[in-house]
Amino acid sequence: MAQTEDEAPYFTLRDDAFVPESHARGWWAPGTLHGRLLGGLAARALERAHAEEGLHVARLTVDLFRTAPFAPVRISTERVRDGRRIRVADAVVHGDGVPLARVSAVLLRTSTPPPGHVPATGPWDAPPPEQLPAAHEHQHFWRFDEELQPVREWRGGQRRRAWLRETRPLVAGEALSPLVRVALAGDTASPLAHASDEGLRYINADYTLCLSRLPLSDEIGLEATAHTAEDGIAVGHCTLYDAAGPLGYCATTAIANPAPSR
Repeated sequence: MAQTEDEAPYFTLRDDAFVPESHARGWWAPGTLHGRLLGGLAARALERAHAEEGLHVARLTVDLFRTAPFAPVRISTERVRDGRRIRVADAVVHGDGVPLARVSAVLLRTSTPPPGHVPATGPWDAPPPEQLPAAHEHQHFWRFDEELQPVREWRGGQRRRAWLRETRPLVAGEALSPLVRVALAGDTASPLAHASDEGLRYINADYTLCLSRLPLSDEIGLEATAHTAEDGIAVGHCTLYDAAGPLGYCATTAIANPAPSR
């Protein structure tokens, strides 16, 4: 995989703490960290402590149950189950001495696929990002509709599609692994599925990545494929792609929240 993260990192590792840089700040409230970075840090820790050749991270669930203060972050992990074909490991993200998020990973032993045909998600008809007009000043995030036109605010029933290319290292001096790259992208499923024509009014409570494989390209594609909501609670999901085709899905739950003040 080529590496395109050529800007300043989100965190610097000092002893066992990840010290955030200014651009790691959250969008919803001042003095906070962006929630997607917690999922990325936990995926990094789980991969380093519990992954090995022949075991594939098939599911990653990120529970974001507390607003993260803009402060150093620490990660602890625990192996919950280690069987012949399955391994389960958990991570807890700590900040300011309290737990901020819990992340669970299911790793499955790879093997030979069984015979027979199963209807499957087909290839994406989206062109690569370099063939799309720039939607806005952030060149690493392309939002576009079924006509391949750039989108700022979603209108009506148009297809919600995006390419995301991470341009910053998560941790100084480290290239992004494919797992960390898709973990960082997973949080984007919530705004893609739940934003309205008046903007984003739901804040993400969790997201779950279900992955048949890891991405082979720097770009992660997302297409919103479901949204339902009632009494201020929304659920939805996106199909995930890379340059080679579909790789899995991301489900998300969210709760109604006032728009952030700018």
